[in-house]
Amino acid sequence: MAKVLAVLSSGYTNEEHNYVTGWWAEELFAPALELEKEGHTVELASIDGGKPIVDPISISSDYDPTGIYKKQYESGIADKTMPIVNVKASDYDAIMIVGGHGAMFDLAHNEDLHAVINVVYETGGIVSAVCHGPAPLIYTKTKEGRSLLQGLKVTGYPNDKEPKEVVELLPFSLEDELDNIANYHEEKEHDAYVVWGSKQILTGRDPQSSELFGRELAQKLTQRTLQSEEKFTS
Repeated sequence: MAKVLAVLSSGYTNEEHNYVTGWWAEELFAPALELEKEGHTVELASIDGGKPIVDPISISSDYDPTGIYKKQYESGIADKTMPIVNVKASDYDAIMIVGGHGAMFDLAHNEDLHAVINVVYETGGIVSAVCHGPAPLIYTKTKEGRSLLQGLKVTGYPNDKEPKEVVELLPFSLEDELDNIANYHEEKEHDAYVVWGSKQILTGRDPQSSELFGRELAQKLTQRTLQSEEKFTS
C-alpha cells in the first residue's frame, strides 16, 4: 500500500513567557491510526530529527480526557524521527504535516521541508496538513513561483479559536495568511471539517477534524493504489 511521511515540529520555547509548544498529539495519532487501518505505512520526520517536543497541552486531561494520546506518546511511538534534510521525498506517496503551534515557528519557513513537499507534489503525491499544519504550505512555492495553495479552497485553525494568551506570541495569523493566498473556509456547522483543494491537496480544520482527515487521506491513497494496480495488470 502507500507510504506516508508525517512531519512534526521539533518544538518551540519562549522562556520569557513560559511558553512551550510543538506538535499536537491527536493530529498525529488519530490520522496515523486511520492510515494504518487501510494498510498504509507512516514514517516520521521533524526539522531536527530525534524526539520532537509534543505540545504538553495536547496530552493534558483537558484535551485528552481518556488519556489515549498520552498513552501513545509515552509508548515512544514518536521518539525517533528523521531529520527533514535526510528525507528522500520520492519514496513517499503522501506527506502529512501535523499541526500544533510549533508548525508556525519551525516548519513554516523551512526550505528543506518546502523542497520535500514540492517533490511529493510534483511526482503526483498527496500533500496534506491539519490544523496549524498548513503553515509551511503557504510558503512552499511551485516552479512558477506561486504558493502551492494559491487560489485553492483550504481550511486550518481559525482566529476565533486561538487562545487569547497565545495570540501575541505567534509569528503570524494562520487564518489571515491562508486567506491572503487561498480561499479559506472554516465550516462552523460541523464538528469536523476537511477540504480537498485539489486532487492532491487536503487540509483539515482543527484537532477534532483529525480522524476525518486521516480517513479521507487513507481512503484516497487506497483508491489510488488500487487504480495503479489495475493499470499494471491490464
